[in-house]
Amino acid sequence: MPSNKSVSDAPIFQFINCRILRSHQLQREDLWVREGKILNPEKLFFDEKGSADIQLDCKDSIIAPGFIDVQINGGFGVDFSLAADDVQSGISLVSQKILSHGVTSFCPTLVTSPPSVYHKVLPQISVRNGGPHGAGILGAHLEGPFISKEKKGAHPEHYLSTFESGAFQDLLATYRHLDCVRIVTLAPEMKRSSEVIQELTRRGICVSLGHSVANLSQAEEAVRHGATFITHLFNAMLPFHHRDPGIVGLLTSFQIPARRRVFYGMISDGIHTNPAALRIAHRAHPKGLVLVTDAIAGMGLAPGRHTLGQQVIEVDGLNTYIAGTKTLSGSVATMDSCVRHFLEATGCTVETALEAASLHPAQLLGIEHRKGTLNYDNDADFLLLDNSLQVRATYIAGERVWSQDTFTI
Repeated sequence: MPSNKSVSDAPIFQFINCRILRSHQLQREDLWVREGKILNPEKLFFDEKGSADIQLDCKDSIIAPGFIDVQINGGFGVDFSLAADDVQSGISLVSQKILSHGVTSFCPTLVTSPPSVYHKVLPQISVRNGGPHGAGILGAHLEGPFISKEKKGAHPEHYLSTFESGAFQDLLATYRHLDCVRIVTLAPEMKRSSEVIQELTRRGICVSLGHSVANLSQAEEAVRHGATFITHLFNAMLPFHHRDPGIVGLLTSFQIPARRRVFYGMISDGIHTNPAALRIAHRAHPKGLVLVTDAIAGMGLAPGRHTLGQQVIEVDGLNTYIAGTKTLSGSVATMDSCVRHFLEATGCTVETALEAASLHPAQLLGIEHRKGTLNYDNDADFLLLDNSLQVRATYIAGERVWSQDTFTI
């Protein structure tokens, strides 16, 4: 039946035979898309007197918002922290490859590096929409160098920095370019960190607490000054102690300002966090959990030696260590595998697992009005998944950008 397109001549797509994740529930209804946006069928029917131009049978797939990875260091041989001559081509390769993992938007992450690396790499990172060329770029995540020596993890100690008398000027001198920066991870116990947190927050940059020996009071003060995220909870921070739980205590703190939520990243790869610890965090603060891969250049490649910034990394199965040590250094897990492991390890609902990789990172970045949900008028970035949460197809702005060879609709 032809449509009466009183609003737009663009074709209307109707995805049928599916269960849609909307309002925290999987609902048996159709998904309507036009011009890259989720369409409200009631307005289409009653206001425009319109109907679908193209019906697509989803074969009983789950339709979920596209995954958003806010901490990914590289993959497929690409290391974002290496000052290659053509950073953009490396980012483009990763952005295209992670479509098969269900990632539709991400934050390229740079680990602690010398200033010359930031000066060279950051001007080559630009925020852009996703499409057939790859997942969208939401801005860079700078993890260091303003972190604790005691909890440096895989970050090279000789490139770590502190805030001196200039505080924010020290940060500017190190990074030089902030236009593309979306998240900065720092240790809140560092002197003058509060000034830096306030200024970053004023500029719309998310501040994350990590690689830190901060106690709970220092962490709470950082949150009062604007910090809203915790980088890979449990990893590279003081272990939980009953008299002072440290940064971990933010999950149940009563000192969080009203109407502010603290989010926390979890590397749900079965290596970085014991399933019991994953369950504890989720049960303590389920609405703050954000799944991240923390993936390194070795993701998608055979085991062996790879890089993470200035360090050589040994990959053995899912274990990644600084070569010659047992210090964990990022992961080689994919986002879809992290979602499946989270579901299995916590016994949570399918809806909860999917939202930890979509809604929650969108809320963290303040973009839930555009991404992270299938609400009407949001970007039509979504996934078709089977019942075991294997990705069947990935869509960005309503266009299929990846699908399994055996899956067609």
